Amino acid sequence: MRTWRWLPVLATLVLVLAACGQQPGESASAEPTSDPTDAPDPTDDGGEFTGLAYPEDGPVECGADNNPSNISEIRAEDERTVVFTLCASDVAFLSKIAFSSFAIDDADYLEAHAADGSIVDQPNGTGPYRLDAWNRGSDITLSAFDGYWGDAPLSPSVIFRWSAEAAQRLVELQAGTVDGIDNPGAEDFDTIENDPNLALYPREGLNTLYFGFNNNPQVEGFDNESNPLADEAVRQAIAMGIDRQRIVDSFFPPGSEVASHFTPCAIPFGCEGEEWYEFDQDAAIQMLADAGYPDGFETQIHLRDVVRGYLPAPQQVAADLQAQLADLGITASIDVQESTTFLDNSDAGLLPGIHMLGWGADYPDATNFLDFHFGSGASNQFGDKFDDITSALAEGASSVEESARQAAYETANNAIKEHVPMIPIAHGGSGVAFQADNDGAHSSPLSNEVMAVIGPGSDDQLVWMQNGEPGGLYCADESDGEALRVCEQIKESLYAYEVAGTEAIPALAEECVPNDDLTVWTCTLREGVQFHDGSTLDANDVVLSYAVQWDADHPLHVGRDGSFTYFSALWGGFLNPPPAE
Repeated sequence: MRTWRWLPVLATLVLVLAACGQQPGESASAEPTSDPTDAPDPTDDGGEFTGLAYPEDGPVECGADNNPSNISEIRAEDERTVVFTLCASDVAFLSKIAFSSFAIDDADYLEAHAADGSIVDQPNGTGPYRLDAWNRGSDITLSAFDGYWGDAPLSPSVIFRWSAEAAQRLVELQAGTVDGIDNPGAEDFDTIENDPNLALYPREGLNTLYFGFNNNPQVEGFDNESNPLADEAVRQAIAMGIDRQRIVDSFFPPGSEVASHFTPCAIPFGCEGEEWYEFDQDAAIQMLADAGYPDGFETQIHLRDVVRGYLPAPQQVAADLQAQLADLGITASIDVQESTTFLDNSDAGLLPGIHMLGWGADYPDATNFLDFHFGSGASNQFGDKFDDITSALAEGASSVEESARQAAYETANNAIKEHVPMIPIAHGGSGVAFQADNDGAHSSPLSNEVMAVIGPGSDDQLVWMQNGEPGGLYCADESDGEALRVCEQIKESLYAYEVAGTEAIPALAEECVPNDDLTVWTCTLREGVQFHDGSTLDANDVVLSYAVQWDADHPLHVGRDGSFTYFSALWGGFLNPPPAE
């Protein structure tokens, strides 16, 4: 097992525990206010700051039917102080709040532009770049923000372009029409390394390709009770009958490996418990027969034709999966969907059969991989959840002791293997490539390259070519890395991840300090931070930015499609969650 990724996490925990000293906040059982947009203007009272709290009537009861989340209250104590009161300890708190989905919006701007939907393509952030133009289907242009609180960006402008074809991205890089590209093809690594005008920056495989199953008998596309994948024995048989090594050897670049667990072993606690099923085609065929499918069945394989670090050749991998299923007697048709549509359908549990998807680390903790996909607040992509998985994950997320976390994740990983909501296929090696004269060029293990520290080379603009176009730029309501990378240049969270690394470091907050049991976190904001529209950051901006994601009944709980998948998955659910369909 590789262990170097433990170091940032352990360093963060040491700082957290050393900073402890406050007493836990009291918990009350008040119900949340139904319409928080009626909050007072913080400057109405003679110019004095009036801090918002959410819910306005006091902390919401933990564990109540209307609050499955791990948050009880978010409160602005003064203009620069925000207090998060949690229901249980959260050792990954700093890493979570650093994620780009939890970037802070100006409260007035959020109220005006979320309500009419314009926030999806008109972001207003505090970041080093501001949006100049989004030419749909072509490019996005960002310009340096003169009022940025941190170091000025090295490139006066950044242009995002995209192409789904790795070969096209390489041609543009070789021609000098772009400065950097994401995810070179597996066959292009040697070409780039042997070109003195180019530089390759590999990424470690902190990602996972998986083949997901929809286990819901009532899923659209199947008649009542006729979904074979609702049968756990069928899912186990397919898990045993897919040659994952063949897929990695055939389609993945150097640095890739077959997944022994869903979470890469470089992530702390990722590989506790039993390793995944060994390939045994004959045993799989017998298991299908024993389950009542001696002649197999018909199903579908859903995918988007978009290259990712975890999936370098989508159509080819789908064809190989189709062939391997045929060897088991299962006839599968291939359904290629537009990228944003595919992600929306996956989140909503609207993909019958099998879907090909993957995950790249947002922060180096098991909660990022496991809670997002299998926790109580996870989306419906796999159908029904499993109580033994969700309970073990809740224990792992709230335990401070390393031994308790280890035991919880062993239980969770073993239960995932038993229930087979998906098959983990590979941790894919990947990389980025730049012109050799782009000073500061780098790859990020989290795929969140920071354009502000990269020089433009021979001109005054940095042109980056990625795999696809963002669906939207209100990244509280996006889950696609193509959107998140653009958002990360424009908007900022309370914490950030170090350049080319994984450690959570202060950003809009100077520090966030916990109490003894890590249930109350007090964040002190930087002074004088400006948004792109000239407004100044204060604690109420933080409260509202979180509240509109947290409360599913909030009138501003709207975005491109309103799913807010990251918030629910990483914080355990929504306040006032919508009724199950």
